Amino acid sequence: MLIENMAMAFHAIRANRMRSFLTMLGIIIGIGSVISIVSIGDTMRSMFEDLYNEVGITQAYVYVGYWVEDRRMSDYYTIDELEQIRSVFDDEIAYMDMDSSTKSQVSAGRTAMDFNFTGIDHNYRDVQPLKMVSGRFLDEGDILGRKKNVVMEAKSAKKLFGTEDAVGKTFRTTLFGYTDEYTVVGVYEKEMSAFMAFMMGSDDSVGSAFIPWSILTWPNDYIYSCHLYAKSDVDMKDFMDRLTAYIARIKGREPEDFQVSTALDEMESVDGVMGALSAAVGGIAAISLLVGGIGIMNIMLVSVTERTREIGIRKALGARTRDVLLQFLTESAILSACGGALGVLLASGILFTGGYLLRQAVVIRPAVVVLAVSFSAAVGVFFGLYPALKAAKADPITALRYE
Repeated sequence: MLIENMAMAFHAIRANRMRSFLTMLGIIIGIGSVISIVSIGDTMRSMFEDLYNEVGITQAYVYVGYWVEDRRMSDYYTIDELEQIRSVFDDEIAYMDMDSSTKSQVSAGRTAMDFNFTGIDHNYRDVQPLKMVSGRFLDEGDILGRKKNVVMEAKSAKKLFGTEDAVGKTFRTTLFGYTDEYTVVGVYEKEMSAFMAFMMGSDDSVGSAFIPWSILTWPNDYIYSCHLYAKSDVDMKDFMDRLTAYIARIKGREPEDFQVSTALDEMESVDGVMGALSAAVGGIAAISLLVGGIGIMNIMLVSVTERTREIGIRKALGARTRDVLLQFLTESAILSACGGALGVLLASGILFTGGYLLRQAVVIRPAVVVLAVSFSAAVGVFFGLYPALKAAKADPITALRYE
């Protein structure tokens, strides 16, 4: 019976191709809009997840919160305190520094430009992989000796010296009132996605370089923030609770006095906002499905009126009320499901084309596609129910007399 009803439904749809297509258009647009919006939201969430993975998902900062009124000098970390923290949590900390950076103008010969200097420790590459183009990375001797050695980004070296092969070249700059000559010991490249470069606000007019973090603590060695990367197998919430409690104890403060910021918390927050926004906009787009459903109801009422004599003949030949009901419900469901399938194809084509042009992988969840098509069929059944009931309850004698 189902196969027979489906065959009759497809026959009716083919007999009125243009009318059927126009009827499906509302469903096509509705399903296409929902899938597109949900997919764009999922793609953005994936891009942010990749971004946080690039900068380090186990990255964290601990410092006295802005809400604390009784600020004191002891709130700052000392180098010995950071070493103490590192030794206590050595099995869980992959990297630690003071989160130090500064901007200054540098000059080499007749060339002068601004540079962003980031203070790092010798094992920074354990948590942020960098490709060394030439020379070496900063070593432990550079850090402990506060040596004026620099590892420069390749593009920055090209702008400052006219060549990426800048190992051994020197420049002058002033940091914290002290002017010194710095030597380039290595040149690096860091691969990053276009999205990461956009989010990080990359400015080619400003150079970038790493220097020993111990230089940026000079002259008083007071450190405001404890910056670290936990090891990948660490439970971040439990670890940060224990770390903050320990820091509070050695600082003579309460754990709630400290601001704790982790990349994982930020990522979850962004993911939650993106998910909620995607669901809200997708829900608004789904309203167009109701418009499509009304269109299906309208055309099915027209179809019932046009086929009144057919209904009378079927019922006169022994068709039950249920048989006629299922016939028209099947037709409306197939009409809607076909519209849903075309909407999926339309949305997928647009999304993959856009992803190709933007060189960005597009996320389309199969579950969303299945749910969308199923929902479109359900819309067809719901809005086709009234016309189907009208057809099923038709009096066969009256129907046979219908012209």
